[in-house]
Parts: sequence; C-alpha cells; structure tokens
Amino acid sequence: MTDVTSPGTDSLEARAARASRPAFPKGSAPDPAGGTAHSSRRNTSGRRRSAESRRRLVALTMLAPALLGLVVFFVYPLVASIVYSFTRYNQLQEPQFVGLLNYRFLFTQDPQIGAAVVNTLWFVVILVPVRIVCALLVAGLLSRAKTATGFWRTLFYLPALVPPVASVVAFVFLFNPGTGPVNQILRFFGIDGPLWFNDPSWSKPSLVIMGVWVMGDIMIIFLAALLDVPRDLYEAASLDGANGPQQVRHITLPTIAPVIGFAVVTGVIAALQYFTEAAVASGVASGKATIGGGTAAQLGYPGTSLLTYTELLYQHGFANFQFGYASAMAVVLFVVTAIVLVFTMRRISVFRPEES
Repeated sequence: MTDVTSPGTDSLEARAARASRPAFPKGSAPDPAGGTAHSSRRNTSGRRRSAESRRRLVALTMLAPALLGLVVFFVYPLVASIVYSFTRYNQLQEPQFVGLLNYRFLFTQDPQIGAAVVNTLWFVVILVPVRIVCALLVAGLLSRAKTATGFWRTLFYLPALVPPVASVVAFVFLFNPGTGPVNQILRFFGIDGPLWFNDPSWSKPSLVIMGVWVMGDIMIIFLAALLDVPRDLYEAASLDGANGPQQVRHITLPTIAPVIGFAVVTGVIAALQYFTEAAVASGVASGKATIGGGTAAQLGYPGTSLLTYTELLYQHGFANFQFGYASAMAVVLFVVTAIVLVFTMRRISVFRPEES
C-alpha cells in the first residue's frame, strides 16, 4: 500500500530531522551562564567602560596644568613649611631637627606675638565689617541712581584699581600731621587734627579709612547683586504697605545674603593675612624706605600699633633668616585661618545646605 502525503504536509522523518538540528548556528551555542545575550551584554559593558576611561583621560589631560600648579605652588610649599617648622633653618646651613621648640617659643616666649595677634584680630573685627557696610550702602545708592550711573559707578570703583603700595603712600602724605591737606583743612575750621599714622591710637583707624576708600571691589559685587533683585518683590511689598526699611530687611538682605556671606569669608581671610598696607604705612610714616630691613626698620611703627602677624612672620623669615620659626608661624596661621573659615561658614546660614 502506497503512503501518499499532501504537498503541504511533512513526513514523520522530516519532522524528526528538523527537531535534531541545533537551535543556534555554529559558534553561537548557548553556555550555562546565559548564552549569547549574556555575551552581548558583556561586550556592551566593556565598550562603555572603555569610553568612560577615554573621557576621564581627556578630562585629566585638560586639568593637568591646573593640578600641576596646585601641587607646585600650594601642596609642596605647605608640606615644606610643615617639615621646616620642626627644624632650625637659615638657608645657609642644613636644617636641624628641633622638635616642637619653634612652637614652644611661639606660644610662650616670643615678646612680640601678643601685639601682632591683637592688631590682626582688630583688623578682622573692625576693618571687615566697616568695609562691608560702607560698600553695601554705596551700592544701594548707586542702584537707585537715575542719571550718570556709569560715571558714579566708575568713580567709586576706580580706587580699587590703585596698587596697595601707592594707595598707602598717598594716604600717608594726605594724613601727614604737619603738611598733609587733611589737617590743613581741619585747621581752617579751627580743629586740631590728630597725628594719624604717627599716633598709635590713630594708625589703625587711618588704615580703616583707606580700606573704605578702596572698597570698590566689594561694592561692584554688591551692586550686581542688588540689581539682580526682582523689582516685582518691591512692588508687591509696597502694595502690602511695607516701607523702605521693611523692604530692605525682608527682601533685599535675604536675597543678597549669599553675596554678603562671600564678602565676609573673603574679608576675614584677607584680614588674617593683612600685610602690605600695615608694613608700607609703618615704613613710610617712620621715614624708612625699606620693608623688613632688619633692626633699622621700624617694625609696626608707631610703637607696635601696626605690627600684624604676617608682618612679624615676614620679619623673622626674610630679615632675621629664621625660616624654621617663620614656617611654624605660617603653619599656625594656616590652621587658625581654616578654623575661622569653618566656624564662619557654619555660622552663616547661606552656607548650610539645609537652609540655603
């Protein structure tokens, strides 16, 4: 009997042959770990890691100059200062390890360190707030100016472009008690002017006056912040009956609080490192043309009223060649600055993430 099958029907032998063929082409048989799909995922992951490595290499190459400068001009001097602070070193002989002797002398025996610390803290507590308040007031007036705004902004900003040494020399001349224009004007009105830079009680206030004169760098930042405050807030507050002081308290100050915090932090750091103005004023007012010129220089003149911590550090390091002791002073200044910076940023709410 002949087995006849239709053209569209497979025989049992054909079905069995197809069932015995491998489900995957040769070379792509599945493995117990997950087959071809798993291998494809591994290849994709490898390509991603390679691309990420190339991106990191490109970024590192771009950052290399800045990182090199950071290492050469910050990390290395910091480490070298820490190492030298435990030695007696004058650059003429090999450093000699003395342990904590430099720090012991700094905290217990240096007769000038007390006056230097007090004067430095005076500039931190007095100079920084006065500059910030005056700069904020001037910026507020300039933000409301209607005519010649460019002229007034340029006029108040220009003193900040004057080099610090030139500013100090000019102010010492202007405030000269005998021939200075300031005391001559005061005498015209029947007022006996003080000795200014030649009087220990007026030398630091004289530098504060000069600091206010060169406040253009802070003023221009405050001006930009004030101009960025939305006018709609003031209009809405006016409709609600808020007067000028209330608008300043509840709108202006909260809006520019981050800028004020920035000015406080940078001002405190600069005041802790206050050097050029005090050193030049001491030298010029005393009639000396050099700074840190050994025993001939009038350090902190008049008396020790302008003796700052960094000026004393400079004197020990570059006039007396006590580099080990100067390094110890630098390390202490770095630690104190870091502590003050952390404390200031914790006290200012704009630097706290939960309140910013």
